[in-house]
Amino acid sequence: MPFTVLVINPGSTSTKFAVFSGMDRIFDQSLSHSAADLADFPTIASQYEFRERAIQRALVERHFDLKTLDAVVGRGGLLHPIPGGVYRVTEAMKADLLSAQYGEHASNLGGLIADAFSRQLGILAFIADPVVVDELDDVARVSGHRLFKRISIFHALNQKAVAHRYAKSYNRRYEDLNLIVAHLGGGVSIGFHRHGRVVDVNQALSGEGPFTPERSGTLPASDLAKLCFSGQYSLQEVLRMITGKGGMVSFLGTNDMREVSRMREEGNKEADLYYRAFAYQVGKSIGAAAAAAHGVVDAIVLTGGIAYSKDLTDRIAEMVSFIAPIVVYPGEGELEALALAGHMALSGETEIKEYVP
Repeated sequence: MPFTVLVINPGSTSTKFAVFSGMDRIFDQSLSHSAADLADFPTIASQYEFRERAIQRALVERHFDLKTLDAVVGRGGLLHPIPGGVYRVTEAMKADLLSAQYGEHASNLGGLIADAFSRQLGILAFIADPVVVDELDDVARVSGHRLFKRISIFHALNQKAVAHRYAKSYNRRYEDLNLIVAHLGGGVSIGFHRHGRVVDVNQALSGEGPFTPERSGTLPASDLAKLCFSGQYSLQEVLRMITGKGGMVSFLGTNDMREVSRMREEGNKEADLYYRAFAYQVGKSIGAAAAAAHGVVDAIVLTGGIAYSKDLTDRIAEMVSFIAPIVVYPGEGELEALALAGHMALSGETEIKEYVP
């Protein structure tokens, strides 16, 4: 009999949730929260009871019986770097999320809301594969200067989910495979998954790897240093150039790759150049990951919202299909990824881990 799981994915102004029976989605819903709704909360973490009640009301309106739930899984937040997997929500985890010990972000609410349902219903609460998943090999942590260390921040939830999906579809174990997974969205992360661990991946949040619709990716270091000391820009302005106003936003004024495609189809030569450059940089980074794998790669998986564009995935495939077969799983699938994590934990397919601050 399949397990019934409530999954919760909080955003800055919305809370998405869904109920799954096994991997069949029973229903999903997105609740919007206005600025006025959130104005009285001093921190993001302090919103968790308000958001939990909003989900409760929505479930009541759907006449859903909470007693049928076997577990609740929340989006993982900013925690101490941890290996990938499914983690039981504990007091130690809640303390770090409530205090924003490692940073304040809406995803911190996932574990807190899950815990509130858990205490009410007497069921297990989990998080899975937060962005701080860190499984890097030591050699992959080395940068080019002793004052800097490469760190692991990437789309761990979706990358791990599509890696497991690929393994299941070919009746293989994720832990037996070498995969390169490229998440293509507002951010781009390209990870080398070696036998169940992401041993190398670009720091996708703030300035490493290919440029993206709104992030600069790797920039020429000396030029960036000169710009920082030019007196023309504040620290915050430079950081926004790297994340938020970089990439396609800086080139073409849009972070929508569909708009970039439309522009190039209308004959915009700049749009065509940057479109091709995006595919080129992704392909080149996949090639670098293949070198880290010593060329032993079972498959290259393309995922994320941009992977809906067949033209773009075909361009990337033209560059890298000599390495390994290409598989495309478009979309971010965060709710499905959380449901898969809950199902694997309840069925004993994966270890339930304990968070250690």
